[in-house]
Amino acid sequence: MDFSVRSNKPELIDRFDLPFEEIKRNMYELEKINSLLGGHRITIRGFQILCKHVNQAENPLLICEIGCGGGDNLFALALWCRNQKLNVSFLGIDINPNCIQYATKKNKAFPVTFIISDYRQVAFEKKPDIIFSSLFCHHFTDIQLVEMMRWLRINSSSGFFINDLHRHLLAYHSIRLLTFLFSKSRLVKNDAPLSVLKGFKRKEWNVLFFKAQLIRYEIHWKWAFRWLVIIKN
Repeated sequence: MDFSVRSNKPELIDRFDLPFEEIKRNMYELEKINSLLGGHRITIRGFQILCKHVNQAENPLLICEIGCGGGDNLFALALWCRNQKLNVSFLGIDINPNCIQYATKKNKAFPVTFIISDYRQVAFEKKPDIIFSSLFCHHFTDIQLVEMMRWLRINSSSGFFINDLHRHLLAYHSIRLLTFLFSKSRLVKNDAPLSVLKGFKRKEWNVLFFKAQLIRYEIHWKWAFRWLVIIKN
């Protein structure tokens, strides 16, 4: 495998002709992976860091996730905020109606609103205090990512953060083995290793931020083979 450059091969989940049952199984397994491998902890950490930068005079805070999929990151963050007694509302945006259908059916207790849309087409009534994405950026080309980051800066009041994959040989072979042994979803078995090949090196983040003209950023490596990227407005 060539780990020197990002793969541009499309993932199965990016298709719109998948049966809902396949989407449902995929979302269920991704939530388990996020929980077991620390993805939710990274999202919560990103929120904690940026929350200190938020002007909290206006309540509740509005937190938005683009490419929210089945909503597992939003639910994990909403549960943490509830336990911390924070007054926060959440907005999830995804272009795939099957993902939003799954997320909406699952949401029974949290202040989360879901929208089916390309994130670029959403007109916010109130600009979110913080916008974030998790395992979303690697679906895009570098040119699209530069445009995304400019959009994120313009549409967030206090900043945004990104939780995504570190492209690494060990990460690739580990997730390939784990999904081969334990996954029942053909989407997860195909897309999880491919996602690693579409992930990022630290120097690639630096180039993307330079092209997007972003100066105030932090890049943190997190287990297991994740990047937490923080951008403050």
